[in-house]
Formats: sequence, structure tokens, C-alpha cells
Amino acid sequence: MSNKKILVVEDDSDVRLGYHVLLKAHGYDTYFATNSTSAVSEARKHLPDLIILDLGLPAGDGFLVLDRYRANTFLAVVPVIVVSARDLHGNKERALSGGAQAYVQKPFDDDNLLALIREQLGEPQYAGVGTA
Repeated sequence: MSNKKILVVEDDSDVRLGYHVLLKAHGYDTYFATNSTSAVSEARKHLPDLIILDLGLPAGDGFLVLDRYRANTFLAVVPVIVVSARDLHGNKERALSGGAQAYVQKPFDDDNLLALIREQLGEPQYAGVGTA
């Protein structure tokens, strides 16, 4: 089991539950934030190994959160995977140029997301699961 900490920034409670079940089943400790304000405070509180960030958030979008992470000395080095249902056009480039390591379009395949998480955390891939 991994015991790596992942902060999930997601305002939809059903989606948060899905992340919790998926990540816990694979040995990750999960923490959650539901808006742009708590996204920064929870990240500073838990110092996660990886952050999964939704773009559509209350109190400011995910791009604002990403900017705040990259401006913080401790959080700037934490890999961020942006996962969003927003139109792909322009958002992927903006997220990657803003400091995200990867962009995943919702709905996503669990195995591909897990492979991407393992890649960003430097963990070995499981047989039969490719990188995203």
C-alpha cells in the first residue's frame, strides 16, 4: 500500500465519493477541498504528495487555485493533475502552461487516471495498465 497523500479539489459530492472509493482502494490517503479557498488551506494543512484539481469550483476557478499553488514555496513542487468536464479547447494548454503536470477530461477511465497518478508519484505501474 502506498500511504501517499492525495488532495482532491472537487465541489461535487458524488464525484468526491467516487474519488475516495477509488483512491482508498489503491492505498492512498485522501483529503478533500470543495472550493478555491479551502483548496489552498487544505493543501497547506496536509502537504499532499499529489493534487487532483477540478476547474469548475465555487469562489474562484481551478486556474486561480493552480496559480496560488505555484506561488507557494511548499506547494509549488507538488504535482497537480487537472481533471475537468470543461471544454477541452484552450483549457488543457492553459492548465499545463500554468504548472499542472497533466490534464484529464471528464468522464475519465479509472485505470488511466490511476496510471497517471502512479507516474506522477514515481510509483511502479501495474501490468496491463498503460500510462495516460
